[in-house]
Amino acid sequence: MILSNVELFKALDEGRLIIRPEPKPRLPTVGEAHSPFDTHSVDLTLGDEITIPAKGQITYDLTKPGSIADTIRQHSQTIRITELQPFCLEPNCFVLGRTHEYVELPIRPECNTCLAARIEGKSSRARFGILIHFTAPTVHPGFAGTLTLEMINLGPASFILRPAMAIAQLIVEEVKGCPIENPSEFQGQRRPPG
Repeated sequence: MILSNVELFKALDEGRLIIRPEPKPRLPTVGEAHSPFDTHSVDLTLGDEITIPAKGQITYDLTKPGSIADTIRQHSQTIRITELQPFCLEPNCFVLGRTHEYVELPIRPECNTCLAARIEGKSSRARFGILIHFTAPTVHPGFAGTLTLEMINLGPASFILRPAMAIAQLIVEEVKGCPIENPSEFQGQRRPPG
């Protein structure tokens, strides 16, 4: 079951869903142009780091030992972006970013349900040819950290990425039963590679 915005507010208030900083305002008010909470999703914003994979004769082999994050770090450059120095995502360019928000989906053993989520791109970005987090959208119960965003420009023109811009949406679902925790390699991540 996907949570509505009303249920998202309850989950945040109860600590079943943690988003820091919490997107504001919860509800549109007079003078506010936009609430990040849609009918069943919440917008997340872009953090201030972009990881740019190196170009060239690199072949990734994920069957070899080592962490994915280490492999990415060895073959990429991470830069900081600011409002004054945004990143220009050129056509056919792929980069990694991260959400500004820290997201946590705690598993509480005393409950018979918990939450999972999906991070999805936004239609308003896709209409310019920008794919945001286009594969593996699942955020598993028990996850805690910022969310890495795979971003590619398939459009005909450059696209400016600025920190704090709305970049993706989180759709939260209820999971029946309490799963046994199985933290991923990316648990606690705070950088785009993991």
